Amino acid sequence: MLSIIQAAGWPIWPLIACSIVGLALIIERFISLKTDRIVPPKLLDEVIMVSRKGLPAPEVVKQLEQNSVLGEVLASGFRTFHQNPKASEDELRSSLEGAGRQAAAKLQRYLGALATIASAAPLLGLLGTVIGMIEIFASQGMDGGMGTSPGGGDPVQLARGISIALYNTAFGLMVAIPALIFWRYFRYRVDAYLLSMEVAAERFARHLITTRA
Repeated sequence: MLSIIQAAGWPIWPLIACSIVGLALIIERFISLKTDRIVPPKLLDEVIMVSRKGLPAPEVVKQLEQNSVLGEVLASGFRTFHQNPKASEDELRSSLEGAGRQAAAKLQRYLGALATIASAAPLLGLLGTVIGMIEIFASQGMDGGMGTSPGGGDPVQLARGISIALYNTAFGLMVAIPALIFWRYFRYRVDAYLLSMEVAAERFARHLITTRA
């Protein structure tokens, strides 16, 4: 691996940095986007069961908020009625929508950075290719150049230019393709979570309005 890095030249170092950052982001998103952390399957039913006879105490609402991202959204509905028992349906829905937007921002965190890596890595690979081509042309001296015979060029310099061009192109694609795949995968999971949270928030809002009535 070290010999490949040395053969690829300095343009490969930005790609290595991108690969490290991309791997860290992928691992972080896998951990953060677990279902239990976002939308626990039975949470909504448990919250509805607990609040059928009235609003839960502030301590219970705080525990709900710390449970998951969906818990934060549901807790915002309870807080609306804690702060204003006469709050209208529009105020309740506005509170839930605001919490939903904050939840969406939390779920989409770092996805932009991962998409940037997927877009930038091929360009960095192309930059390495161009630099390799410059090395190749530089090895072809006008009047013998760096070679021992006129127009012959330096074989060592020629081989170095080719290695820089090929290694950087390949490594750029090796970084970009997984980053793009995982970015699309995480986008799909986030969209699915947001849809589940939207449905849950709508059901929760109807429950609170019916309970208060």
